[in-house]
Amino acid sequence: MSNLKIIVFDNFKEVGKKVDKYLQKLNKTDKSFIVPINAVRFSNGEGKVEIKGTVRNKDVYILSDVGNYNISYTMFKKEHNMSPDEHYQDIKRAISAISGTADKITLVTPLLYQSRQHKRRLQESLDCSMSLQELKSLGVSHIVSFDVHDPSVSNAVHNMAFDNLFATSEILNELITNNNINDVLVVSPDEGAIDRAKYYSTLLQINFGGMFYKRRGTKVKNGKNPITEHIYLGEDVKDKNIIVVDDMIASGTSMIEVAEELKKRGARDIIFATTFSLLTEGPDVFQDAYEKGLFKELYSTNLTYLPNEIKKMPWYHEVDLSEKIANIINTLNKKASLKKVIQTTEDELTKKLVLKRKNDR
Repeated sequence: MSNLKIIVFDNFKEVGKKVDKYLQKLNKTDKSFIVPINAVRFSNGEGKVEIKGTVRNKDVYILSDVGNYNISYTMFKKEHNMSPDEHYQDIKRAISAISGTADKITLVTPLLYQSRQHKRRLQESLDCSMSLQELKSLGVSHIVSFDVHDPSVSNAVHNMAFDNLFATSEILNELITNNNINDVLVVSPDEGAIDRAKYYSTLLQINFGGMFYKRRGTKVKNGKNPITEHIYLGEDVKDKNIIVVDDMIASGTSMIEVAEELKKRGARDIIFATTFSLLTEGPDVFQDAYEKGLFKELYSTNLTYLPNEIKKMPWYHEVDLSEKIANIINTLNKKASLKKVIQTTEDELTKKLVLKRKNDR
């Protein structure tokens, strides 16, 4: 009998249900692995988490999307949308509710909490490292995340298991289904995404084209230093199709500026590929750019919340990672190596790539 149990927060409910179905299939059972919970919010904004099923001596996986801003509650008679900070607090509440009874606690949080605040300059807070240390102290023995902004942040908890996985194979599988991949270059939008872009180019067996250097202003505006200039360093992009890759797209203005610079240099079709599409300014920035012909498509995953309004846009392609998460959880539960999960998806992509190139000739 399996000792596997999963706790799925409402912020990741749609994906969590799919993960549960895949786990049932993998374990040849029709019984759900989900332990029901009740995340309570009081009228003053305080909260608590109640576990409604048994987790005693179980291998428990907590699934949460801290980036889901569509979860709300009533506070002082006003509708309040939950922030990442509040989702993180609920994760801690769930952990405290099962600590001492669960055999092992693994947190599956695709969008790592505060991952962009991963290093300290002068007197800044060091939020990501602090949260990881806090989770470890609460009893989490393993964290599973995706495409972490800076993987070296895992050094903050060097004696806790930390798996940083990627959606690259799944994104590329979808991308090559819909596109001719001849005369293609992979370009990094900044120096921070170079390794990611090289990984894409390696899997696609094509050249890494180059990168943009972002020259930034010194004065902070809206929480960031505005970009004053994009300087391209790399191969000639004239008459080439370009894939621009990054871990996440926040507002999207920088990515659009990169597309403008590539178009000035004679690039043909431009495709954006990212693990997390936050699109904090809404779809208008991308819709305007799409109508101007600046880019063709945006490929992203369902690892963090995005409104249906954006999912229905003609340029947006969602890549479902539910099955991969289920395979990861099932593999860890059986104490097997994740290398097989990663290698399988890469091998499948390679086979599809060979066939695709043969048919596109």
